[in-house]
Amino acid sequence: MGAAYFYQLSERPLDLALPQLLEKALGAGWRIEVRAALPADLSYLDDMLWAKPEDGFLPHTIAGTQGEDATPIVISEHPLPDRECLMTVMGAETDAKEITSRTRTCVIFDGQKQEELQKARALWKSLSQDNCEAQYWAEDRGRWVKKAETSSIP
Repeated sequence: MGAAYFYQLSERPLDLALPQLLEKALGAGWRIEVRAALPADLSYLDDMLWAKPEDGFLPHTIAGTQGEDATPIVISEHPLPDRECLMTVMGAETDAKEITSRTRTCVIFDGQKQEELQKARALWKSLSQDNCEAQYWAEDRGRWVKKAETSSIP
């Protein structure tokens, strides 16, 4: 049964935080879906991942392109069920059923953007009511600090 990890961005922008989280997920051996809410966001994320990290490379592609199956990171706006890890960004949505079908789901949201903050809060509340395992992480002087946690009830 999967777990949701909420990451509230307050100090670093997405273009710095996402590559770090992707590197950790790749280190765990997971195939990753990065889900955006809007089609226009796919190109933005693709460009961002080509530029960051500056000292490395994150192998990725956009869903629907040739070689998608062999690429560890796929950027999409629709669910890709063959991926162990899902990272939602820029207000993309997920739900308890999808979260429990994955190894890890990362809900990455900008705490300064009210729409993203409200979506994250609503999802946290929904997961708590559904007894899904979730953790909430916030930035504190450049480090992630766990601020809250729920656990599933057997």
